[in-house]
Amino acid sequence: MSIVTKQSTLGGLSVRQAMRMEVVQILSTASIQKAIGLLVKYKINALLVTEADEAPVGVVSKSDIIAAYVASMRVEFSVENIMMSPPLFCDPRDLLESALETMRAAGVYRLYALEGDPARVVGVLAYPDIVALLYTYCHDCENSLTHKRQGLAQDDQVQRFRVKEAMTPSVTSFSEDATLLEVMDGLSAYRFGAVLITNRNNVPRGVVSKTDLILAYGRGVPPRGPVRAILSSPLVVSCHEEEFVEDAIRKMIFSGVHRLFVYSEHKDHIVGVFSLSNAARLRSGSCHACITSRIRVNGDA
Repeated sequence: MSIVTKQSTLGGLSVRQAMRMEVVQILSTASIQKAIGLLVKYKINALLVTEADEAPVGVVSKSDIIAAYVASMRVEFSVENIMMSPPLFCDPRDLLESALETMRAAGVYRLYALEGDPARVVGVLAYPDIVALLYTYCHDCENSLTHKRQGLAQDDQVQRFRVKEAMTPSVTSFSEDATLLEVMDGLSAYRFGAVLITNRNNVPRGVVSKTDLILAYGRGVPPRGPVRAILSSPLVVSCHEEEFVEDAIRKMIFSGVHRLFVYSEHKDHIVGVFSLSNAARLRSGSCHACITSRIRVNGDA
């Protein structure tokens, strides 16, 4: 009897094909303030913590820094007091599917790639890297939306994923009168990278991200102050639930954000969140063409 096996777009790809070669490091003795500066400068979510001999000993993320903010730690304290240890590693030759599963099972958002003898860190793999690789495949595919809109698509009837199929179908929001502490507790409880801020009529007023919060920490903003004091922008980067995943990923990449707030009837009716993590976990690109083209039939002819 024949067996039909479906493979995702990531099937057969290695960590090396997606990882970033630049790994931003910080000494374990460096200050939290220094870590905030590096995270903001390089627009990343975590730093590899090393000893003086460059041996990796931990990871300090925006979440760790926010926890220090909640605990009222001084920004002059060293990152060794708040880092998570040890880092999680992979090999550049590992399959991307395997690395993604490791990240999901461990509840982490990045792995560091070790290579050589003695082993050294040669790269970092995070959800944005996986999504960028997926987007490249989708954009170059003969069935891509770009080719369709140019009239070049091979199959104009291909079934495409829509945002509503991959998004997180719930939204946690906070009033602009809420304190920074309340917002930080919410981010920690739900493991979000940003939350929607609304006015008293529940109309979206803006978004507060982890970056906004660590900047507030670095500037000495009291954590019991109102969240409206640090709204970086009234703009809520959003998309419609019926939008194609490929378009949504493009919007995130070119807007420099890691998530879109999803609306249905109108832009003030937010019904979900579509993040880079959601896109990476989809694993199949933005349509079903690549899946069906990879169907393999095993068994007797």
